[in-house]
Amino acid sequence: MTKQTILGRVTQLAKANINALLDQAEDPQKMLDQLIRDYSNNISEAEEAVAATIGNLRLMEQDHDEDVAAAAEWGGKALAASRKADELRAAGSTADADRFDSLAKVALGRQVTSENEAKTAEPVIASQTEIVDKLKSGLDQMRAKLGELQGRRDSLVARAKSAQAQNQMMDAARNINVLDPTSELGRFEDKVRREEARAKGKEELAASSLDAQFESLDTLSDSAEVDARLAALKAR
Repeated sequence: MTKQTILGRVTQLAKANINALLDQAEDPQKMLDQLIRDYSNNISEAEEAVAATIGNLRLMEQDHDEDVAAAAEWGGKALAASRKADELRAAGSTADADRFDSLAKVALGRQVTSENEAKTAEPVIASQTEIVDKLKSGLDQMRAKLGELQGRRDSLVARAKSAQAQNQMMDAARNINVLDPTSELGRFEDKVRREEARAKGKEELAASSLDAQFESLDTLSDSAEVDARLAALKAR
């Protein structure tokens, strides 16, 4: 995985629009669970890749520091050799002076090489440092995004459980309404009232029949009285 690929992937994941993904999901909870798994895996992979990139940067920085130190060291050796050559030349030892001047030139050549290597590494180190900073920032955003995902997931699960409990309660309430014992008592009371009214009607009917019979008896009694009186008149 190249550094640019790592950076692009981290940036893309860090900028992912969670709300848009959830809006397109048929089952947001499953979508969030999958996103959490994917994000966790991606973060782990990105952390390893970023760690390797940082390691390479630190090696380059170490090499650069060594080149800078070597350049300074070779510069010091060149200066020491040049001074020794001057001393020898002043003392009349031209051959020895020339030898130390040659050593000074060799040291200066090594100094130039080390300086060039250090200069060549500096822009690369600067570029890699910028990339590492962006990778670290992207990782921080991904971790924050993962926390957001986990929070959304927990909130969504809690809401789903609450909605499920509410639906169960409403279903139970509807069942209670369907099998409302008070409504059964009301129907039973209506039935009792109808039976009571029916009995009362029978009672009234029986009473009216009894009155008719007594009225019939009274009529017969009156007729007998008339017959008796008629017989008494005839007996005179």
